[in-house]
Amino acid sequence: MTHDGYDETVAELSAPLASMTGVADTLVRLFPVAGASISTVGDFLGNETVSASDDLAARIDELQFDLGEGPCWDALATGRPVLTPDLRGSSHERWPLFSPAASREQVGALFAFPMIVGHLRIGAIDLYSGAPTELEPQHARQAARLAGLVGQNILRLSVIEANNDSGGESKHSRRTIHQATGMLIAQLDLSAEEAGLVLQGHAFAAGRSMMSVADDILAGRLSFHAGPDGIEERG
Repeated sequence: MTHDGYDETVAELSAPLASMTGVADTLVRLFPVAGASISTVGDFLGNETVSASDDLAARIDELQFDLGEGPCWDALATGRPVLTPDLRGSSHERWPLFSPAASREQVGALFAFPMIVGHLRIGAIDLYSGAPTELEPQHARQAARLAGLVGQNILRLSVIEANNDSGGESKHSRRTIHQATGMLIAQLDLSAEEAGLVLQGHAFAAGRSMMSVADDILAGRLSFHAGPDGIEERG
């Protein structure tokens, strides 16, 4: 796909999506790969494939979930892309269970990009090829940027799903949430959008309303800092 196609994809993913349907297919059209999958990984949202271009892409995710190792886990842990251009020819020491299993599935190359919102690590995007292949630096940079945008949409959709019956927020609560978001911007050096998503994500993970979390932030009962493993509460 041309550079214009990439710009169009950035614009589409920058706006709130109604669902994740077809997003993995968009990535396959954009990059020189055979398939793609998008998955939440870890304790925050659980292990789940939210979009896959084909059965093999979904199977790659399933293997990593079942075995507890693989590129998506490493991408989530490090917060950086994990590029494996020759999965069959690489040492199995890094992923002693996953590497041989993926090779049997006829996966020659696998590239994982973490989905990070602010300092929240949501999951990863996996791009695979049937034969060993290199991913050009420009494509890697583009995929990394798109992973962040996809992560924002996944977090938005998760919060919406969890709060479907909340009945909305009053004007007062929205003002409180706005003020708390401003404090998060200062604490974590984030954009306004990222800070809002962090507040939403914390409320979602804690099973609380955004209003109650915002009240705690404004009262000084709750604050955050960027630690080595992502956003952490201050003791």
